[in-house]
Amino acid sequence: MKPFQPVKFQSLEDFLSYLPDEERRMVDRLRHLVLDCLPDAQERLAYNVPFYYRHRRICYIWPSAVPWGKVREGGVQLGFPEGYRMQDEIGWLERGSRKQVYMKTFMSLAEIDEDMVRAYLFEAAEVDEKPPIKAKKT
Repeated sequence: MKPFQPVKFQSLEDFLSYLPDEERRMVDRLRHLVLDCLPDAQERLAYNVPFYYRHRRICYIWPSAVPWGKVREGGVQLGFPEGYRMQDEIGWLERGSRKQVYMKTFMSLAEIDEDMVRAYLFEAAEVDEKPPIKAKKT
């Protein structure tokens, strides 16, 4: 049986060294913002990309070089597993066909609006403080 993921990173350093230069710069910028906005979050690799946790998964950073995430080539995605619970009146987040996980894909370092990213990270942290929504039984 073919493995789901063609590589398995042993550490965050392995992950970072695997990335092409432009994606690495975007990942570094996003990591800096996440760690600055969520200083008490734990950073761990899950699905071979960095996820950030407190009570639950708050966000993740997924570069296109890690192909099983289906991120547009050359892009880096900042995703929010609880995105459906976030306020997004301006429609900044992408939903695609997903019902819960919302994301923003950046295709260059210049596209990363630090103020917007910070605002969404702070909101994701607030959502993380709230109890999870339980599915209704039918």
